Amino acid sequence: MLNDLKRQVCKANKELAAQGVVRFTWGNVSGFEPGMGLFVIKPSGVPYEELQPELMVVMSMDGQKVEGRLEPSVDSEIHRAIYMAWPFSVSAIAHTHSTYTIAFAQAGLPIPPMGTTHADYFGGTVPVTRAIEEKEMDEKYGENTGNLIVATAQDPERVPAVLVNRHGPFTWGKSPMEAVHNAVVLEQIAESCYLTRMLNPKIESMDDALLNCHFSRRKTNYGQKK
Repeated sequence: MLNDLKRQVCKANKELAAQGVVRFTWGNVSGFEPGMGLFVIKPSGVPYEELQPELMVVMSMDGQKVEGRLEPSVDSEIHRAIYMAWPFSVSAIAHTHSTYTIAFAQAGLPIPPMGTTHADYFGGTVPVTRAIEEKEMDEKYGENTGNLIVATAQDPERVPAVLVNRHGPFTWGKSPMEAVHNAVVLEQIAESCYLTRMLNPKIESMDDALLNCHFSRRKTNYGQKK
């Protein structure tokens, strides 16, 4: 079932490790098949170098495991909540624990657009969620976190990322590799933003006109990739 999507998801998960935005078994990628109401996600606790397409786990939109001998990622409920909210906008999700995006998330700070690299991929500030409340930390913790991501994102197609307060980044796209691509770019712009502010603490976000120029140019000329 969904063998092609399993291959895509497996390859994208391995790319997270290749790009250096995850360590050990941290992070995960999933892919969604809206016509079947199913998504494929990395199994929990398996090192990236040991991943194979047949180890990917197939999940339903009611949170049940449909196929796979291993357990799904502990973040599968977060992914499911996002797919439930945006079934026609999001086809894949990536989650990492990359250093600079984690720093912004732990600080409870959004990532503002400081330059054209940001604007090429994200058409505005990458937002951060509010802190999750104790009453939300029950058996629906993952689902509540996903719902918090959805509530925080203003336009999931224009800014395909949200930082979860005290947790880390979630990015998405039209394919598993695009979700990973956005995760790698997000780490780069987080690092650049941090260093820019270190050099000039008084600097403000880039001008909206320049941001919109680059974001529109990228979409027109390059699709979803620079």
